[in-house]
Amino acid sequence: MRRIRALAVGLTLVLAAAGCVSDSPAVDLPDLRIMVPNAPGSGYDVTARSAAKVLEDAGITRGVEVFNLPGGGGVVGLRRLGYERGNGRLMMLMGLGVVGSQAAAGARVTLQDTTPVARLIEEPSIVVVTRDSPYRSLGELVTAWRAAPAAVPVGGGSAVGGPDHLAPMLVAHAVGITPRRVSYRQYDGGGDLLAAILDKQVAFGVSGLSEYADQIASGQLRVLAVTSERRVPGIAAPTLREAGVDVVCTNWRGIVAPPDLAAPDLDRMRAAVARLHASPQWRAVLERYGWTDAYLSGNDFGAFMRAENERLDAVLGDLGLTA
Repeated sequence: MRRIRALAVGLTLVLAAAGCVSDSPAVDLPDLRIMVPNAPGSGYDVTARSAAKVLEDAGITRGVEVFNLPGGGGVVGLRRLGYERGNGRLMMLMGLGVVGSQAAAGARVTLQDTTPVARLIEEPSIVVVTRDSPYRSLGELVTAWRAAPAAVPVGGGSAVGGPDHLAPMLVAHAVGITPRRVSYRQYDGGGDLLAAILDKQVAFGVSGLSEYADQIASGQLRVLAVTSERRVPGIAAPTLREAGVDVVCTNWRGIVAPPDLAAPDLDRMRAAVARLHASPQWRAVLERYGWTDAYLSGNDFGAFMRAENERLDAVLGDLGLTA
C-alpha cells in the first residue's frame, strides 16, 4: 500500500509539472458557452476552441461549449449578446473585425453596450496565394495589381474596417492604388475565404496566420508577405516593409460578455480568463499559432476598444472609405 501511495504522489507531481493538474480550485463557472460570431474555421473560431480546451485541460472550469452564430461580420452575434442581458454564462470571442463591422452596418447593439472581459492576443495577417499562382512574390502581385486593380480581386474574411479588409486597403494606398478601386470580396470567416482562394475566385487572400497554418504547412498555400513589424518564425516570407511596402498592420482578439452582468458573475469570468492567460497550456497555444500575448483585462480593455473605434474611423476616413 505504501508503494502504491508513493507512486500516486509521484504521478501527481509529474502531472503538475506538465501543467496537467491545477493547484487552484476550479472557477465556479459551470455551463459556460463561448459564442463565435462567424463561421467554423475562422480565426475567432480557432481562438475560441483553443481557449475552451485550455479552460478544460488546465482545470479552470468544466463543460465549456463553443457555438457559431455567423452573419454580418460579427453583427448578428453582437445583437444576440445584447439580447442576453445579465447572462453570466455567456462570452463572445471578438476582435478588430467586429469593431469594423458594427460601424459598417450601423449596428444598434455595439461593443460599447457589452461588458469587456479581456483582450487575449495579437496576430499578423498574411498575404496568401495558391501554390500554382502566377505571383511568386509580393512585387509581382503589386505590379499586376497596379496595372489593373479590378482584375486582381482580393478576398478577406472580414467586413469593412476588419483586419482582412484594412490590410489590403493600406497596402493599396501605399503602392499608389486608390482604395476605392480595389475589388475586395468579403467572405464570412476564414473557412469560406479558403474555399474561394483555392477555387481561384480571388487572385489573393488576406487572413490571419493561424487560420491557414495547416494549408501553409502542406504547401496548398504560399505566403507572399506578413503584415507584422518582424518576420514570423517558421514562415518563409518577408514583412511588407521588407518587400518594399511601408505598412504594418496587426489584428487582435478578445472576449466580451453581455451587458448588465452581476458583479460576482463578472468577477468569475475575469478570474477564469486570467487563469487561462497564466496557464502553460495557453503559452503552448500561443507558440503553436504564432500569436503574440496581448493580455489586457477589464476596464483597461474597454478603454482600448473605445480607442480602436476612434482610430478605425480616422483610418477609413484617410483612405477615402466609409464604414
